Amino acid sequence: MKRIIEYRRLLDIAPDTDLNGLKSTYRSLIKEWHPDKFVDDEERKAEAEAKSKRIIEAYHFLVSIAPETQAFNFDVYTNTTNNSGIDDYEYKGQTLKITFQDGSVYEYFGIPKNIFNKFLNSQTLVRFARRHIFYSYTYRNISKQIA
Repeated sequence: MKRIIEYRRLLDIAPDTDLNGLKSTYRSLIKEWHPDKFVDDEERKAEAEAKSKRIIEAYHFLVSIAPETQAFNFDVYTNTTNNSGIDDYEYKGQTLKITFQDGSVYEYFGIPKNIFNKFLNSQTLVRFARRHIFYSYTYRNISKQIA
C-alpha cells in the first residue's frame, strides 16, 4: 500500500482516477520532466532523468492495478486462482507475492501480518487464499503465464 500511495502522490492523482486520467497526467509529467528539455544544464538534466524514470515506473505500476486492467484480465486471473496451486510465496512489508504452479506471479498489497499468519497456518494455502486474499486485496500480475 505504501508504494501505491507514493506513486499516486508522485503523479498527483486521486485513488479513483481512471486509465484515461492516469495517461493524461503521465503524458503531461513526462513532457515537463523530459531530459531533452535540459540540454544546457547537466545537473537539471540528471534530475530530470531520475524523475522521468520514477514517473514511468509509477505509471506502469498504477496501470497494472487499475480496475480497468484488472477487469480486462479477470478471466485469466480467475482461471489461475481457481485452477492452479501455489508453488511459492514471499511476504515483505504487507506485500504478499504468490507464484502459482502455472508460472503466474501476483503481488497482493496491504496484507496485514495477522492475515499472513493465518495463511501460513492454514491447512490448505490456496483454499485460504481463495477465501481471504485473492479477491479481497489489491493485486497485480508481475509475470506472465507460461503457455
